[in-house]
Amino acid sequence: MIAQLNGRFIEKNPTLLVVDCAGVGYEVKISLNTFTSLGDKDSAVVFTRLIVREDAHILYGFHSKEEREMFNHLISVSGIGPNTAIIMLSSMLPEDIAQAIQTEDVMTIQKIKGIGAKTAQRVILDLKGKVLKLSEQAQNIFSSNNTNRFDALTALLSLGFDKKAAEKALERIDTGAEPVEHLIKEALKIL
Repeated sequence: MIAQLNGRFIEKNPTLLVVDCAGVGYEVKISLNTFTSLGDKDSAVVFTRLIVREDAHILYGFHSKEEREMFNHLISVSGIGPNTAIIMLSSMLPEDIAQAIQTEDVMTIQKIKGIGAKTAQRVILDLKGKVLKLSEQAQNIFSSNNTNRFDALTALLSLGFDKKAAEKALERIDTGAEPVEHLIKEALKIL
């Protein structure tokens, strides 16, 4: 899987990027929010998700890991494909979608083009337990600018540990200078 691209933009428009990586141009579908976030940059890191279909291999690109995470959550819902997920992410920020899901705000989700009442309800039902409030998550983790703590928390969550328990364990052991591996090992001892 191609997780990210780092290169110069050969072409950039509101729905598509062509990223030159060592002489190879990768076509990447993007949301309007990603296009806006990239601004006037002529190169950047683009986080990606490769979708393989019978007739095509399509790269979808995102300006942040949080946007990619929301995309992955959205396409896991029955009836929402990658293109619909990109439309949703073009209409709303990932943290706004997460907030609407957490508060069960069907009307907000239903305002997105192509999303009806039943699909909006399905999104809320399927993702309410999975989607963390991205705005709170970003605020709590990035307020200390500790990317090691964020990486350790992500690793612990991927191992299946509860988010709150993992955060408490990391708070107990993190002084801001430990490497990721140390944080994970010490947190595992606590959990």
